[in-house]
Amino acid sequence: MKIDVAIDDFINYCTFEKGFTNRSIESYKNDLKIYQEYLNKNNISKVNDIKAIDIHNFIKTREAYDSRTLAHNLTVIKNFHRYLLSNKIVNDNVSLYIDNPKLKKALPKVMSVNDVNKLLDINEKTIYDIRNKAMLELMYGSGLRVSELIELRLNDIDQINSIVHVHGKGNKERIVPISENSIISLSKYLNRRQELIKKNDNDYVFLNNLGNNMTRVGFFKNLKKLLKEKGLNPNISPHTLRHSFATALVNNGADLRIVQDMLGHSDISTTKIYTEISDQLTSQEYDDYHPRSANWKEYKYEI
Repeated sequence: MKIDVAIDDFINYCTFEKGFTNRSIESYKNDLKIYQEYLNKNNISKVNDIKAIDIHNFIKTREAYDSRTLAHNLTVIKNFHRYLLSNKIVNDNVSLYIDNPKLKKALPKVMSVNDVNKLLDINEKTIYDIRNKAMLELMYGSGLRVSELIELRLNDIDQINSIVHVHGKGNKERIVPISENSIISLSKYLNRRQELIKKNDNDYVFLNNLGNNMTRVGFFKNLKKLLKEKGLNPNISPHTLRHSFATALVNNGADLRIVQDMLGHSDISTTKIYTEISDQLTSQEYDDYHPRSANWKEYKYEI
């Protein structure tokens, strides 16, 4: 069986028999597309021709990514090959003895305030610029996950009271304040949102060029394009903005319980990681600027 046909069958199985969420299906499709592209480049077009060494070599090409991304890639691939065996499409599971990468416990990456300002300094020439500005301002200003951002409906936005109703993990709803900059950008976008509407309107806040609701992949592509245009780190992800939001709050003395509520964390131990980032940044500032630190260099200032 050809790989693309097998992937379609597997996705249908995950959708209709396993009942995966739309978010999970989109994630599986993306991982398997990357996997298929790698196999095709190596002249492998049928599932029966895939060997364990091919999976090993594919994972090596992904080593630049963090361990969680690698672990997810491999989980999807293993589930795919398990499906192929259970449905007798292949005679053995070539992914069976491939070990998952060890997850590294690293602090989340955050953006500096200057880099955030540079990213958000968008020249709003087109409706797409206006939309992207509103999305990024809201994501950073309220600490939303990308999945929460793209799922927002029009009645979730309360501009009068400057709050947004967020539907988070486990369908838990929380209310998060909207910053003044976000309100300004949202108002500008919502006043011109009708320009993106095609044949059928829907109540999603953020629409793409086809008039449909924005997808994770679409948002990610727009972010990558902006990062490239502005000469910023291309490895910045949508979640980096969320981490930067939380770190900025902690740096400025926000109560950890309030930050937990705004982020929608069920366990405060998840939120406490931002105090570690804050401590690390404080230490770096000390090393750079305090005259008693080992890294300090004397700076001369004009008075």
